[in-house]
Amino acid sequence: MISILSSYDFVNLYQQHSEASREGSDSDDEYGDTSMDEELEFDSDESSTDSPPLLTVGDVQRALHPLQATADRVGKQVEEFAETLDRLSTRKQRKDHKDCRHVLPLVLSYRKIAHDTVEELTSIHSPDKQRQMTKRWKRKLRSSSGGSTPRSTHSEEDLGSLSKTTVEDLKRWEQEEQTWDLLGRMLQVEYPVPQPDAQDLEFNEGFMRPNRGPDVHRYSPEKDVWARFLAEDDLAWERHTVVEWLKKCADSSGQEIELVVKELEFDAERGTGIWADSWLYTKEAIKGQKLLRSWPQALDPEAPGIGTSLLNADRTQGLITQLDPDAITRQGRNLEKKDQYFETAMWLACWEMLRRGKNWDYVRDWCRERVEGWRAVAMRGDPRSSDFKETQGDTTSLAASWLTRALWRKTCAVAAKRGGVDKYENAVYGILSGYLPSVKEVIDTWDDYLFAHYNSYLLRQFDRYVTSNFPDRLAKALVEKHGCFKISVAAGHRTNSGNQIITRMKTLQRTGKEAREPLKALQGSLIAKAFDGFLHSQGIQLALSANHPEKSKILPFVELDDSDTRFSPSITMDDYDLLRIITHTLFIFQDLGLDIGDGDRRIATENFVVAYVDYLSKAGKQQLLPLYASRLSSKRTQTCLGRQLVSIRDHGERQTMIRLMKQNGIDVNGVLNMQLQLIITDNPPDQIHVTNFPRLHVLETTKDDRDLVHPIRKDFIGDFITDDEQDLINAFEWYLLVEGHWQQTVSTGTVLYKHLLRTKSLAAARELSKSVTFSNISLSKTQAILGRTQDISQTLEVSDDEAEHNTGVGRTRSRQGRGQRRRRSSSARRAHNERQLLLEQSRSFRDFEALFAILDAIEEWKKIADEVSTFPDPRQDARAWKTKLPKAYERVETLMYPLLHGWLQYPENDAEATEFEQIRVACLPELVLAYNAIVNHGGYYISRDILLKSMDLAALVAEEESDLAACFSAAGRMPELVDSLALSSRNMIQAEEQGSRGGKGKSKRKLDGASLGLWAMKAAPPP
Repeated sequence: MISILSSYDFVNLYQQHSEASREGSDSDDEYGDTSMDEELEFDSDESSTDSPPLLTVGDVQRALHPLQATADRVGKQVEEFAETLDRLSTRKQRKDHKDCRHVLPLVLSYRKIAHDTVEELTSIHSPDKQRQMTKRWKRKLRSSSGGSTPRSTHSEEDLGSLSKTTVEDLKRWEQEEQTWDLLGRMLQVEYPVPQPDAQDLEFNEGFMRPNRGPDVHRYSPEKDVWARFLAEDDLAWERHTVVEWLKKCADSSGQEIELVVKELEFDAERGTGIWADSWLYTKEAIKGQKLLRSWPQALDPEAPGIGTSLLNADRTQGLITQLDPDAITRQGRNLEKKDQYFETAMWLACWEMLRRGKNWDYVRDWCRERVEGWRAVAMRGDPRSSDFKETQGDTTSLAASWLTRALWRKTCAVAAKRGGVDKYENAVYGILSGYLPSVKEVIDTWDDYLFAHYNSYLLRQFDRYVTSNFPDRLAKALVEKHGCFKISVAAGHRTNSGNQIITRMKTLQRTGKEAREPLKALQGSLIAKAFDGFLHSQGIQLALSANHPEKSKILPFVELDDSDTRFSPSITMDDYDLLRIITHTLFIFQDLGLDIGDGDRRIATENFVVAYVDYLSKAGKQQLLPLYASRLSSKRTQTCLGRQLVSIRDHGERQTMIRLMKQNGIDVNGVLNMQLQLIITDNPPDQIHVTNFPRLHVLETTKDDRDLVHPIRKDFIGDFITDDEQDLINAFEWYLLVEGHWQQTVSTGTVLYKHLLRTKSLAAARELSKSVTFSNISLSKTQAILGRTQDISQTLEVSDDEAEHNTGVGRTRSRQGRGQRRRRSSSARRAHNERQLLLEQSRSFRDFEALFAILDAIEEWKKIADEVSTFPDPRQDARAWKTKLPKAYERVETLMYPLLHGWLQYPENDAEATEFEQIRVACLPELVLAYNAIVNHGGYYISRDILLKSMDLAALVAEEESDLAACFSAAGRMPELVDSLALSSRNMIQAEEQGSRGGKGKSKRKLDGASLGLWAMKAAPPP
């Protein structure tokens, strides 16, 4: 193994360490993780600031429609995720075993969806991504070489991406695919499947925990020792899983190494395919000196004049005199700048190959193509390489390989600490040995930082395992002879847990920004096994974001606890992809038995599901809502769907939603009740009307107190309905789709009418009375209650026995006929009683419907009356005179009748009795006065006999224990009623025969004998 490094380098390293090592110092390991105490920070190179590119048509379209790309994906990925969840979720069929085998198909399906999307986007936007990755490589080289990258003749503007957002979408989907892959691997770590069954798991794809296998002894290949180590140590297997996942991520999302090589060939100014010339420019300088001096052998660095003649192109530094790999460190001299760039590029490529988990065969072939085979030999020996073989015919394998692997790692650690001409060379040896500080010199991403630590911890743990179980595998004589080997890589200061590393990365300059990205925070929580804590903290952040700057109707505000949220990722309601990922991940953990707690903790956790349901609703995927909402707690399910159902207006879609809610075990009635409750809460009445009801304002208030009859307001109801009020109406329409539940429906309608009265929303209440009539309710619910569909608001049909009496069968005198009649008569009585019960239960609802029916009739009458009054002689307009006005009056008279006879007299409890009394006082006086004003107007324009209705009204009020008189007295409006009736009496006395006909004739006598014919009255026009 010693041969893989040059003898000169090894001697130099040995001399540097041997004296201190001979003292037998057992001090702290120099290769331990001191970074967690004293973190080395380096400012990363900022990318050059380019002028913004010109806007394209696509840019303008994306600006005008920022959610277009998301909306386009809804029809594919979102539905695929929902279909997979519905098909494979095991929530209702939980397995007896406690491993993850029953949820892995879900994870695999989700990963495949993301993978297919990545492939689709890659085929379109790969060139843009490759150009961005090339710039990143060049920045790395510039940082490593300490100078500027050689200029490329390619135009940055020509190579610039025209659609950065699209490239970002590609990167985001790559991260999502990686996240699902990580979840599947970590589930197998935390919820392992027993070995015999694990072999059949489709998810593993060749990545499976080794069996214990046969016994391992001191002469077993180190690959077998490594497999036994992973099989016995759970922590080692966990770290190995994370390291291999990080390698796969780097390989799948990074730029292809061959493409990078081509770019670097160009920048190194040595043409295409001439990498075999290695240090081309330095070699030319050495050849020149040898020709100048006629020196046939290798140049001696101590030769006279070499120090002043063999210089770089800038004449500032001396060049090496020999071209072996160790010449730079051995002679303390330099390369030409372009060769130094080449050297850095080569080590950067080697670093990338190891970072991406390329096997040694790949590394060997890559180096051989460039006549750099010694680099491959230096990197050979990692037991993790799946293609690592120790066969007799392998000339690169040593006979004593079972002894030399531990020493090889120690040698790499020493090389990483003291040797090398470039930080990427040191990092390569750091990966192979687990020496963390050298690797940290080159990392600049979240993934690299995590890889550096987990790789280091894993190798240290393996060295401890080998030392404790196979101490003879380390050649004691060689260790005693060379003191540098006494320093154990395995004896680190302290090893930090995954949670500590993830938390630490949030505070570092190089990784802090990326660590605070939501998707990286999710990956970190999976690695640290802190997903439940992630859900809680980020659920709070999501609620805070949703409630800023305005209060959200979707997510409730949650008070922050004492935890530090300075470094929490910013999750918003607009991050739809992230909401989808977290939601489905949560379901998977719940299928595995995750307890998300109660109270505020559960609310914060379920915020993700609620937010995703809201997104689905906005995207028009209402049929998916019950599937996701059913995974919430019972009350949260009702609240969540209660917010979303109001947007569904189509009758067929509503029926489908009712069916889906039932299929998913959701309490439909609870959802509908919650829906109304939420809307009412969003639109509360004025503080003054919380405990009482505002008075109706149907009549105008005139300045002249001598006006005994106030005119009716024009458009006193209006037609303005707020969005919340319309939602309230739409929400109540859902009750028509629920079979049965008669009393609940009419009681809910009563509550809505009372709420609209409190908030003075007369237009909305009128619309409610027209949209959900008692007749509609009766037709939609009587089938389930009475066995047949009928409108019980109409006059009851002829009973069955009466119908039978009119038939020949009914006249049959047989004993059998009489028995049938008795049974039918009994059935008819039972049906009659059931209808009567339904009518009694709905009495208050029908009373409120009657209220807004009469208000609508009065407003319509006012419009027609105003139209009639605009003609010079209304009697000349036959249409208005003979048709429209009389019909409007008849409608008012018909609809006014229920309000004058026992209106709102049947409350269900004392509290409702108080409310009904307040409503009667607020409404009836105004309506009675308005009705009497219409009667006075009708007596002049239609028929003088109409004035008799005022006398009937006076009689109703004057009745003993009159409820109308009590309302007027409670409202303090009895004087107004007296004045109004007095005016009607005066008009009757002054009316004349032609008051309604335009000529003299006899008045028709009413059926009850009432007539104005005994007076010869002359009607006066209304004031």
